[in-house]
Amino acid sequence: MAAMDPRNNGYVAPLNEQERDEDIEVGEVVEVQDNQSVASLKSNDSDLKKKTNDDDTKEKGGWTNALILLGNQGLATLAFFGVGVNLVLFLTRVMGQGNAEAANNVSKWTGTVYMFSLVGAFLSDSYWGRYLTCTIFQIIFVLGVSLLSFTSWFFLIKPKGCGDGNFTCDPPSSLGVGIFYLSVYLVAFGYGGHQPTLATFGADQFGENDKTSKAAFFSYFYFALNVGSLFSNTILVYFEDKGLWTLGFLVSLGAAIIALAAFLGPTKRYRYVKPCGNPLPRVAQVFVATARKWSVVRPANHQELYEVEGPESAIKGSRKIFHSSKFLFLDRAAVITDDDRSGTRNNAWRLCSVTQVEEAKCVMKMLPIWLCTIIYSVIFTQMASLFVEQGDVMNASIGKFHIPAASMSVFDICSVLISTGIYRHVIFPYVRPTELMRMGIGLIIGIMAMVAAGLTEIQRLRRIVPGQAESELTILWQIPQYVLVGASEVFMYVGQLEFFNGQSPDGLKNLGSSLCMASMALGNYVSSMMVNIVMAITARGKSHGWIPEDLNEGHMDRFYFLIAVLAAIDFVFYLVFAKWYQPISHDEDSIKGTGVKRKAISELDQV
Repeated sequence: MAAMDPRNNGYVAPLNEQERDEDIEVGEVVEVQDNQSVASLKSNDSDLKKKTNDDDTKEKGGWTNALILLGNQGLATLAFFGVGVNLVLFLTRVMGQGNAEAANNVSKWTGTVYMFSLVGAFLSDSYWGRYLTCTIFQIIFVLGVSLLSFTSWFFLIKPKGCGDGNFTCDPPSSLGVGIFYLSVYLVAFGYGGHQPTLATFGADQFGENDKTSKAAFFSYFYFALNVGSLFSNTILVYFEDKGLWTLGFLVSLGAAIIALAAFLGPTKRYRYVKPCGNPLPRVAQVFVATARKWSVVRPANHQELYEVEGPESAIKGSRKIFHSSKFLFLDRAAVITDDDRSGTRNNAWRLCSVTQVEEAKCVMKMLPIWLCTIIYSVIFTQMASLFVEQGDVMNASIGKFHIPAASMSVFDICSVLISTGIYRHVIFPYVRPTELMRMGIGLIIGIMAMVAAGLTEIQRLRRIVPGQAESELTILWQIPQYVLVGASEVFMYVGQLEFFNGQSPDGLKNLGSSLCMASMALGNYVSSMMVNIVMAITARGKSHGWIPEDLNEGHMDRFYFLIAVLAAIDFVFYLVFAKWYQPISHDEDSIKGTGVKRKAISELDQV
């Protein structure tokens, strides 16, 4: 028998069978003489902490704070899309880039935006906490939009009024190009870094068991995102399409500043969740301990695996997690060996608790599902690149009114807003599909969107007028593909937010939310890679390739159909992994670890 410290890096010290007196720190160190007293103190400690947490939840958080965060999301998104939605045309009209180069640069930039979400999630989960992370990255975002506004006015829009599609801008200077890319990547760093953390921070405003409010918040979070982008995709895009680029960027700057001020306003009323420490060593410890005990036989009964006694988890800020039947080889990390009993120290790189092992398992279980969402993000990213380029060579005039190609995304936004309302108020009260089911439905609708885009391109090519860049086909033919993408987003991306946040351990909540944005990031990179590969294969000899500078000489429809085929194959794999997946199961009677050093209050069971 040996006493085991419940901390992750506790101590194992030999004990005399007749001497079990132990110390426990509950506010102060209390001398405990028998097991009954220990159990009583643990129960009182647990009840006190739960009561404190309940009182704190009642006083702070709730829908008032959540609504402010939704407003922040809408304004920040307005500012972001004021920069990003027309970026492909800014690169072609102002920076003088070709179609393929501009599309690739936008894909890389958008991918970088979402990759930075992993940076923000890591800092939030590990060190800074949600509030500080959101604050710092939103300040960076404001600085980026400020610099972009100045750069476009002082360096790039020369002569004044150029960049409207008719009036060519002068070639930009090397300094202007350098500052431009610095500013747009500051925008990417700031917006990407705070987005997933803001979503998790909003969910934190509700109690752990208030899953209905959290699910509603995630739906409205995506709703707010699209409300913000609605203004950017209509008013701002119209002005930018007319060459008023600096004005559009200044409006984005104003929205970013208001969003930051609104976020900082209720600072004292927010409900805060403390960071849980760096998760990388915890996950690494599981794999190292497993490797060191590879020859150890796993017990048939998982109850014999090591877990901290009492209600409190060994991981700071995390509840206990029940054992699962997936990746059973990792259970070796929680097997108690003779070396663990006889040693004077509990080496965290040799012995891990069940909760710590399950934390690593959760990451591995979510990984196949996450990988299957990347192809959908390839579908989604076409709206910011090829959809815009396709619309730019279609008949965009309705009477005397000219529709900017980027403004067609308003149909995507309206589709999201309408689909969200239908789902929340018509479908959800009667049928409640799981997050995995909704993500699968989203992937199917996304495939339909690519088929619609391909059919539209076929019709556009059939109505080309010799000697003219624009086809006779009206740009309104793009409506179905935008509407289908919008409907798919409600199922896929809202489902992802709920799934990855809900299935992540308490210490990895921000990482869970960032997986959705990381999927978008890789989708953009994969899209850029696919464009390069397709052009390298198809643009040979006298062939112009599928996506040439002059789209009238290409076959972009084949590229859309290629994406649809790849997504259909991806859907088959998704079904397999979705059926295999085992949800996380928290011990709702446990309490989150405090990270406070405690002396041992229990002994290892005999194995």
